[in-house]
Amino acid sequence: MKAEFTAIIEAAPEGGYWAICPEVPGANGQGETIQEAKNSLRQAIELILEDRRADIFRGLPEDAIQEKVLVG
Repeated sequence: MKAEFTAIIEAAPEGGYWAICPEVPGANGQGETIQEAKNSLRQAIELILEDRRADIFRGLPEDAIQEKVLVG
């Protein structure tokens, strides 16, 4: 699944950069370069969304219908 998220990137006082994603609470990253911070943030977003999805599916009854929905 592909999706676009916003990366807010700022220089860190101690050097390097940190990044957050306002659409995914708790998602943040850091790195020596902007690209490293973005990659770190991407990994955090992926982990958070995978964990949320797993939580949702654990609670579904076995006979629940699951179908894909395309957006945008």
